[in-house]
Amino acid sequence: MTDTTPWTAPLVWRSLLLAARGVVGATARLRVTGEVPPALRRGPLILAANHISPVDPVVMMAACRTAGITPRIMATGGVFRTPVLGSVMRASGQIRVDRRTATVARALDDAATALREGSVVLIYPEGRIGLDPGLWPERGKTGAARLALTTGAPVVPVAQWGGHTLIPYDTARMADNARAVLRDLRHRPPVRVGFGAPVDLSGLTAHTPGDAQRATDRIIDAITATLATLRPDEPGRPHHHDPTRPADTSRAHRRG
Repeated sequence: MTDTTPWTAPLVWRSLLLAARGVVGATARLRVTGEVPPALRRGPLILAANHISPVDPVVMMAACRTAGITPRIMATGGVFRTPVLGSVMRASGQIRVDRRTATVARALDDAATALREGSVVLIYPEGRIGLDPGLWPERGKTGAARLALTTGAPVVPVAQWGGHTLIPYDTARMADNARAVLRDLRHRPPVRVGFGAPVDLSGLTAHTPGDAQRATDRIIDAITATLATLRPDEPGRPHHHDPTRPADTSRAHRRG
């Protein structure tokens, strides 16, 4: 990878990671398992995580704080357009993804630059909050794989479970959100995050047709395997039912 000035996390971002740990600790019982090898924690590294809830980024921030990792998150452009949060995201070095626009490819270029700066980049390969009825990872987009094959950065799968119980999928229903937060403060449901072993992408290249999809499948398989260790008592449908979450099997990923 090309040598360049190493990225240093701004104070505002380090403070937000600490705050996220406090918020998640107040509303849930966070348990982090697995370990990112010490040599990889400062990057360059790609963290590839499943996406099950609107609160996933906060849960991941808290888990990364616990694990001693300072990631840069690839986040939807809508977050950057909000008046206050958008300014914070830009100031803290997060990476904007304008989905379904002509400039969406720029996000991968920005992520590649971040990796060349020695950053840890957090990406959700599914590209959306998953709608699989069992909340298993969906078929992935190829962005994370192409990023790994192009830059040579290792990929560590990250699975999270429990965030879907904290607030409803449909965050527009404010009354439901308030009730959920009050419930969480009382009961502090368990939330688990597991870091898996680096994904083996050997034998695949950025220029071989089909390899980006093959690499994507390996990444999703690794996330799925890590997730299975977090939910041994919920191998099928999750126990928690969210009536606001639609079901969609059109992007189902075949589980091995």
